[in-house]
Amino acid sequence: MTIVHIVLFQFNSTVDAAATDDIIKRMLALKDQCVRPDTGVLYIKSSIGGLNNSKEKYSDGLTHGFVVEFENVQDRNYYVNEDSYHKAFQAFTYGKIEKVRVIDFTPGEFREVHG
Repeated sequence: MTIVHIVLFQFNSTVDAAATDDIIKRMLALKDQCVRPDTGVLYIKSSIGGLNNSKEKYSDGLTHGFVVEFENVQDRNYYVNEDSYHKAFQAFTYGKIEKVRVIDFTPGEFREVHG
């Protein structure tokens, strides 16, 4: 079942435009780098992102958003917990991002499944 992974960033005020652009490019490039070692296959279905341009006042300082789609929970969990490219990206951004928020969901699933 598809998992949608939403990531929101607020960059530190000391991060210049060139560094911000580099981080954004690296985030979007993960789609073409993250490979499952058991299959040798790229596993991120899609990845998009951009600058917040909402006129609503609810961004809480978050300036950039990304939507990453995975085929299943196992791929998302591998990405979050084990993928070396994702871990390297996190290390690269350390100290450059003031705030990050993440939410994942399965489209159409509105209640927690207990089981």
